Amino acid sequence: MNNNDVLRRLRYALDISNPSMIEIFQLSGCSIEQPTLIKLLKKEEEDEFIACSNPLMSLFLDGLIVHKRGRRDTDAGQAPKPDASLNNNAILKKLRIALDLKEDDMLALMLLAGVTISKSELSALFRNKGHKHFKECGDQFLRNFLQGLTIRNRNTAAE
Repeated sequence: MNNNDVLRRLRYALDISNPSMIEIFQLSGCSIEQPTLIKLLKKEEEDEFIACSNPLMSLFLDGLIVHKRGRRDTDAGQAPKPDASLNNNAILKKLRIALDLKEDDMLALMLLAGVTISKSELSALFRNKGHKHFKECGDQFLRNFLQGLTIRNRNTAAE
């Protein structure tokens, strides 16, 4: 799942307007203009499509955390460093932080998308990569999570 897909799905699931998207980017110290945002939200086959890099996606997610939860006192005045090695596990972790989701909330979102997982399977996604119980978050899992988020926030049935 590429970053542009995640960005589009998050925008839809959380019902974020273009001005709010720009504001979220700015909260992480990233200045982005409306035309650039429109190009980031396009699909690959569309004209003027711009790929969303890992550092840019990381900045958006960091901005979303600040937008939803506020700045941490220890980070006052410090701009977050964009993560060049962003993967599905990191995206899921940042979304969990931004949306203040507990374990039961995450399980409920997955259930809305028609996926049943255990608490241990979920916790394995948030472990450090070197941990023996670490599990890689696949594209389908992230897609289902975003679908559950959409269903919950927009009161839509699974498609």
